[in-house]
Amino acid sequence: MPIDWFGYAYAATVAAGGIMGYAKAGSIPSLGAGVAFGALLGYGAHLNSGDPPRPLLQLGTSLFLAGLMGARWNRSGKLMPAGIVCMLSVAALVKNLLTYNRYLPMPTKGN
Repeated sequence: MPIDWFGYAYAATVAAGGIMGYAKAGSIPSLGAGVAFGALLGYGAHLNSGDPPRPLLQLGTSLFLAGLMGARWNRSGKLMPAGIVCMLSVAALVKNLLTYNRYLPMPTKGN
């Protein structure tokens, strides 16, 4: 399986956003959340780069960030940073669903 470059770039962007939030506003929660979610997404990209890929961590984290930041974007109306992270999260979610759909566990009927 090829390396998940998009996943690594997404993780770095989220982590950098948290660091920038701390640098500009002194926001410790922004720093903690950005670095924590960036680390989760980076590990998810690592799992996606394996053979076979395991996309569930990155899918779940992207879904959570899309919802959280989408709600913040809706409340504030500000594109930076909530709108950008929401759009990146939706793009990562769609990309992962399309790319890794054959590796996702499907529910089966139990007898």
